[in-house]
Amino acid sequence: MSGGDPLRLFHPVMRGWFAERLGEPTEAQALAWPAIAAGEHVLLAAPTGSGKTLAAFLFALDRLLTGAWPGEAIRVLYVSPLRALGTDVRRNLLRPLAELGERFEAAGIATPAVRVLTRSGDTPTEERRRMTRRPPEILITTPESLNILLTSEGGRAGLSGVRCVILDEVHAVVESKRGVHLITAVERLVRLAGEVQRVALSATVRPLAE
Repeated sequence: MSGGDPLRLFHPVMRGWFAERLGEPTEAQALAWPAIAAGEHVLLAAPTGSGKTLAAFLFALDRLLTGAWPGEAIRVLYVSPLRALGTDVRRNLLRPLAELGERFEAAGIATPAVRVLTRSGDTPTEERRRMTRRPPEILITTPESLNILLTSEGGRAGLSGVRCVILDEVHAVVESKRGVHLITAVERLVRLAGEVQRVALSATVRPLAE
């Protein structure tokens, strides 16, 4: 899938929303979307402000909102070593999801609910139990919490249907013990859920190139 408008990969409602709200795709988005849509594993190294996060998420949102990925199960797993970043990402996803839901409804197209929840060491026990009983479609977590989820029966059941895992800030952990734990967790996830697509985001290529 090379050449042409990368927005062609998305549902017309998604294309219209993006064009009206954001205009033209950034270079990072234009390069990433064809590979992501083709199901390839992607490492996207680009500076802050280049639209990396939306590059990673938008095709998954398209799949969820159009029903291509059935809901009521975790389909997208976002992992960041920074809990505050995960909180920001959740907040930044809620508005586009609300706007896109309204646009699909205006077009007479029913869309499934897409819930975005965060899970970390700060998440109250009762909230964790609710997530286990009714998993969100998008789960935002940390490497440590992912490892814990993978050791519990309920956690493994919830993660068994993941289609895409987004690994953010990989440059911050790649050379540390947390990086080893993250790699191990992803390997365990793949054994559980199958060959899930991996999209890794980095603000710099330097640690990855050394």
